[in-house]
Amino acid sequence: MAIIRDFEEIDAWKEARTLVKSVYRICKEGELSKDFGLRDQIRRSVVSISSNIAEGFGREGSTEFARFLRIAKGSACEFRSQLWNLLDAEYIDIPTFEQLRSDALKTERLIGGFINYLSKQ
Repeated sequence: MAIIRDFEEIDAWKEARTLVKSVYRICKEGELSKDFGLRDQIRRSVVSISSNIAEGFGREGSTEFARFLRIAKGSACEFRSQLWNLLDAEYIDIPTFEQLRSDALKTERLIGGFINYLSKQ
């Protein structure tokens, strides 16, 4: 694996950033923009993914990085749970839900792969 010099080079971080952009766009629309509790919770969960990847990268050593990657993966799972809430509240349609869920699962897999890589170091 190539040496990663900045967290912005991490594929999982890039995917998480894409999720953040999608969620913030959705949160500006319709009734969700007025549901402050759910809107804020889904924003916090999705932002936490990329934030924990970046924070872990800035820590010393693979063990600390892996710990923050696990937190990021947990946030991605929380995000998927919040997606169900958006769907159930009819704030998003099924195609939007399926796309965001697919993107979240991809992010989780990338994070999991990175955790596995670090655990072998």
